[in-house]
Amino acid sequence: MSTATAVKIPPGEPQMLTIGELRAWRGLLRVHACLAKRLDTTLEQAHGMPLSSYEVLHHLDEASGGRMRMCDLAEQAQLSRSGLTRLVDRLERDHLLERCSCEHDARGSYACLTEAGRERMHEARGTHLAVMREHFFSRFSEEELSALADMWERIAPCNGL
Repeated sequence: MSTATAVKIPPGEPQMLTIGELRAWRGLLRVHACLAKRLDTTLEQAHGMPLSSYEVLHHLDEASGGRMRMCDLAEQAQLSRSGLTRLVDRLERDHLLERCSCEHDARGSYACLTEAGRERMHEARGTHLAVMREHFFSRFSEEELSALADMWERIAPCNGL
């Protein structure tokens, strides 16, 4: 469920970003791109699994019964529905998940984690955690991590924690 709202842009000349705003924004984009690329490369090399596949399997592993509605999984994994469909096709072909029908809604479908998918995700988890700890968590104190988490919550509240 998206919480995006329309932003009203005042008429007239657009305002330039301040140096602080620009550094913060570009830093966020740079850090995200750097960490995502490092995770993707390392997971692919170590486990033959791109980051997007790991994320989908991880969300299913945490879900009740190892299953999620496709629309909810797309939102959690921050993928478009068509992007998720293509990814689910690949994961299903590799027997890491399967599509299950929804008992309450014939139009709805679930992605259901298979035992092979659970095993692959658990194998990759250690690699994922090691990269995150080396290249992100180790750079901050516990207090700084808590402050970062509080700041992220101001922008995108997390319902899961």
